[in-house]
Amino acid sequence: MGRQRKTRRVSARKSNAATPRELYRHSLVEAIGKWLPSQFFAKWPVVKGRKWRPQRVVWLGVLMAWSAEQSLQARFAAVTDVAKKLFPKWSLGKTYTGWYEAQAKWIGPLKPAMAKRLQREMQAMAGNHWQREGWCAFAVDGSRVECPRTAANEKALGCAGREKTGPQLFVTTLWHMGLGLPWDFRTGPGTASERRHLEEMLPGLPAKSLVVADAGFVGYDLCQRILVAQQNFLLRVGANVRLLRKLGYVKCEGRDTVYLWPDKRQRELPVVLRLIHLKRGHKSVYLVTNVRAAHALSIASAGRLYEMRWGIEVFYRSLKQTLQKRKMLSHTPAAAEQELTWMMFGLWLLGLMTVAKMVARGAEPLSWSAALARDRVRRSMRLALQGRSQDRALLRDLGRARKDAYQRHGSKKARNWPHKKKDKPPGAPKLLLADAQQQRAAQRVKAKQAAA
Repeated sequence: MGRQRKTRRVSARKSNAATPRELYRHSLVEAIGKWLPSQFFAKWPVVKGRKWRPQRVVWLGVLMAWSAEQSLQARFAAVTDVAKKLFPKWSLGKTYTGWYEAQAKWIGPLKPAMAKRLQREMQAMAGNHWQREGWCAFAVDGSRVECPRTAANEKALGCAGREKTGPQLFVTTLWHMGLGLPWDFRTGPGTASERRHLEEMLPGLPAKSLVVADAGFVGYDLCQRILVAQQNFLLRVGANVRLLRKLGYVKCEGRDTVYLWPDKRQRELPVVLRLIHLKRGHKSVYLVTNVRAAHALSIASAGRLYEMRWGIEVFYRSLKQTLQKRKMLSHTPAAAEQELTWMMFGLWLLGLMTVAKMVARGAEPLSWSAALARDRVRRSMRLALQGRSQDRALLRDLGRARKDAYQRHGSKKARNWPHKKKDKPPGAPKLLLADAQQQRAAQRVKAKQAAA
């Protein structure tokens, strides 16, 4: 009787023990499933027997973003084999065309839902990295990616870059400056406006955020829309911007109080700003913000936040260089835009997987290395294809995917790069004293506002 109980206990332990394949699934599937679990996809009912369900569509899209293959068909074939190893019970379609048609159907509801899901997870795990310099700060910037020179792409996308460039897509990203991760993004043709994209993303920002941007975002309409959304901004200004001083619109004007109030908009409210002048060696940087209280945003904090804005440029470099997605491969505009969407979500998820482990270890999230994280997940994908099950160090290794901390003693800039942009930095804004007519107009607007 005792021997039978012992035999049953041994059998139970064997049956409960994870197989090598299950151990592998626990490592790689957990890395993605933590952020996009199966329950997340349960809200979308699917027809029984249909192969391309939302969860499978997303997994293939993310894995293709990480893939090193140089064609869409090769990426699809490679990551389908990986998915079959990770999910043996999945019945997947055999053609890229089938997956593309399925994702074209699902990407509409999936994109906003995935963005909101990742945003919630970012906020939950951020800890004391949620704010920088006392602000929940977001850098915003746009970038262009190339597309194939097909007739359809040339007709619909156009070219907004330098001469002799082909059709392009434009992507604008809100980048969380505390975690070094995207918060939201919008895509469009190469002629799309990054200001319009930002306006679309404003409702999704946390309350009382600070938007940090370069000189391309300064404009009366955009500033007013940010204020209407009850958000804050820190923007660089250049010589193409005219600012008024001593307008008399606010009661207590400081030495740094200026107004953005174009002549054609003087029947509307002026934008009241604080001008911040930063010295950077022999160069000067001029910033404006609607945060007028120096104790809420000091000059030193404004300078540090603006310098941190450079992280969004590094993010785009990771997309184009590190993941080698400088050029989309799709031959139609809709397909190219959807391809770019999956590339963005792939890099977003890769960063989230890495940064979460770094935050848990007490490391600085802004030091995460997209190159090391990319290499580590690609290694896991290769191990899956080889049938090797032991990859339990994946999550630990992602938490150690940090940039080198050495001090550079020379310039990293290439000696001669013919395609490098050589735009002149923005100069000083035009500061003008308000004349009597402008002052009277300001008082009329103020009286009208008070009576409303």
